[in-house]
Amino acid sequence: MGDQQTTVSELRENVLAFARERDWEKYHNPKNLSMALAGEAAELMEHFLWHDGAESARAAADSGKAEGIRDELADVVIYALEFANVCSIDIADAIADKLRKNAAKYPVEKARGNACKYTEFDKG
Repeated sequence: MGDQQTTVSELRENVLAFARERDWEKYHNPKNLSMALAGEAAELMEHFLWHDGAESARAAADSGKAEGIRDELADVVIYALEFANVCSIDIADAIADKLRKNAAKYPVEKARGNACKYTEFDKG
């Protein structure tokens, strides 16, 4: 079950089946899922707390920490998929739409190599 062999649809179905088998759908509403998603994102961030950029890259590559980081990322994605299930959001469409919006806000000629928010581009 790797990225190259598995579709987003299959992942969504697996997440939904997992929740249904446990009768958890009654708890899965947008509020609860968004909060769970934020909580899991915070747990992922904990692995990098107090590290600078280079230290965080080393932590991500550390085989002793990799499983915990991988698990937290999986939790984030699982909750995001279940949020999409509950809210009937087509993830591929949502990503394509957001990339189009971001391309307009962050044109290559202004954004390339620049970490500024789009609202700061012309304040140079």
